Formats: sequence, structure tokens, C-alpha cells
Amino acid sequence: MSELVLTEVADQIATITLNRPEARNALSGALLQDLVAAVRDAQADDAVSVIILTGADPAFCAGLDLKELGAGSGTLTGTRPRDDTPIDRRGPLPPGPKPVIGAINGAAITGGFELALACDFLIASDRARFADTHARVGIQPWWGLTVLLPQAIGLRRAREMSATGNFCDAQKALEWGLVNHVVPHDHLLPFARGIAADIVSSDQRAVSQIFATYAAGSRVTVGDAWLVESDVAAAWQGQGLDPDEIERRRQGVTDRGRTQL
Repeated sequence: MSELVLTEVADQIATITLNRPEARNALSGALLQDLVAAVRDAQADDAVSVIILTGADPAFCAGLDLKELGAGSGTLTGTRPRDDTPIDRRGPLPPGPKPVIGAINGAAITGGFELALACDFLIASDRARFADTHARVGIQPWWGLTVLLPQAIGLRRAREMSATGNFCDAQKALEWGLVNHVVPHDHLLPFARGIAADIVSSDQRAVSQIFATYAAGSRVTVGDAWLVESDVAAAWQGQGLDPDEIERRRQGVTDRGRTQL
């Protein structure tokens, strides 16, 4: 692995950092290849339960390297999905059962915005900015922006962002539901790791299955999504449950809840 992507694993949390700050972490072919490899390795690592994706300051990711894209980089253009590309492989990140938290430390623009949208949820620094500038550059998205952005903020707001190319700051992103939390810049990674630690403390098999159910439900009608969930639940509960273990965990949930209220 080159120094374009840095990976740190501690306490079952893998922190993956885009490390091309002089180019605002623009995705060159080499950086994209290393990012995909780093996420794939973390998804396969038994010592990892949660992944945090962030960028080296000052930006999260300025998008695809347009000079390289304009030169016809096969590595970049080859990421466009085809008819036979499985749905879970159509974005910029390889699929896997482990949650991916986007820790957005600065600007996330165009392809970098799509990279953020590919995460399971986002925590933003107060320096974070988001923009879809595909139309301003004169290119089209292919990593799911027209699918994922309306899911996050609604179709009308998504259309406005794409048509204008205007930037959305961290506070507006919070108000619109694009990000889950906004924190002071210096608190971003500690806060993200705190959320990740909460996930680590859950049953990892259950977390992975719930995330898989979310994903499956997002690909069908609302009515069918209810059936996806009930089928998963029937199969899960059908494996057999230990009443004593359930009671032990229930008491743990109650005790933990008292510390959070």
C-alpha cells in the first residue's frame, strides 16, 4: 500500500485516510485503487468491526482527478457500472458487511460528494462543505449521486444542488439530513471513534444483518421491503434464541440507557 491511503486499526475500528492533501485528495487512479484495496482489506479483517473514512486536511475529497479523467484514464472511467454490475458493486467503495462512517473534515465535491454518500452515514466537521458540480464541469455522475442524494435530502433539494452547483455548509447539511452530526473540527475523529465504539459494543452479527436488510429493502418497493425484513427476522429467530442470554443483554441495554438519559 502506498502513502496515498493511510490505515490505522485500533479497538476494532479501522480509520482510513485519503492522503493526497496537496491535490485536496482528488481521486487519481492510483489513489482510487489504494482506497478500494484498503476498504476491502478492512472489510475482510476479523480485527475490524467498523470503518471510518476521512481525508487529510484541508479537504475530504475534491472528486475525480479531472486532468487524469480528461486524459482517458481507464482506472477512473472503468469504475462506471455496466448492466451486469451487481447493485452492491456500483459505487466507489467495495461492498461489505461492516458499517462505514464518513468523517467529513472539509470539502466533499462532485465525485468526493459521491464518495461521502457511499458511506453508511456521515459526521461532519464544522469546516465540511458539500457540492455537486457535475453540471458545472460538464460531466455526469455515475457513482449513484442521483439515487443516493435524493434519499438523503429529498428530490427537490437534490435537484437544486445538482443544477446550481452551490455549496452546502455543514449546518445546512445537518438541517437537511445529509449528515448525522456536526462537531468542531478538532473533535471530528474523536467523536467519530466514539460512535464507532458504540457500534463495536453491539452484537456484530446482528449489526451486519440489519445493514444488509437496509440495503435489500432500499432496492425494492416499500411494500416488498416490509416482507424482506419479516423474512430476515423469521430466518434469524428461527435459528433459535437463548432466553438467558437475551435477558442478560436486555438488562445491559437498560443499564446503558440510564447512563444516556
